Amino acid sequence: MDTKAMYKLSYGLFVCTAVDGDKKNGCIINTAIQVASDPNRISIAVNKANFTHDMIVKTGQCNVSVLSTEAGFDIFKHFGFQSGRDVDKFAISGEGTVAEGKISFEIAENGIPFITTGTNAYFSLKVEQTVDLGSHTLFICEPTFMTVLSAASSCTYEYYQNNIKPKPEAVGTTPKGETVWRCRICGYEWVGEELPDDFICPICKHPKEDFEKIVR
Repeated sequence: MDTKAMYKLSYGLFVCTAVDGDKKNGCIINTAIQVASDPNRISIAVNKANFTHDMIVKTGQCNVSVLSTEAGFDIFKHFGFQSGRDVDKFAISGEGTVAEGKISFEIAENGIPFITTGTNAYFSLKVEQTVDLGSHTLFICEPTFMTVLSAASSCTYEYYQNNIKPKPEAVGTTPKGETVWRCRICGYEWVGEELPDDFICPICKHPKEDFEKIVR
């Protein structure tokens, strides 16, 4: 079975945000789709390793900002390559901005932030059902508000890989002859002969299957 076939499926990219008490947080997700129209329902899948996941489970609410082709790598790095358990992703660096003023946001009527930089729409969602999918939880949600923010095209996973994500530097060889496992998603490298079967990338949370073996 060729698991690389999974990469041929079409995905969008989104910032999923949540609030629990005084804590605001957000993470990158690649699964948000309309699954019914009467009544209107949207499903999102969130990795259980993400702090945002636990906040949604607790509060039953979130916002989803649709990333566009105008999004820069700073958004993916800020919301996807660090954990809200370790940093405050909404620490204000300017009026309504984070990440040293590079990313702007506003607060929706439900009290949850939505991203206005590099996005073309956002949805406020209320969780109606949950489905345990193992590594992820599927949240079936009622949209309580939605609006278009720009006319820019939505950013697909393929567009991100080809046009936004920085290209990794070419791998050279070293006298050590070390075996390196590189994450195909974010470029994180782990040194060792065998990558554990249950290994999860500490940066982008992808599993062993998304690592390639390199000998330096």
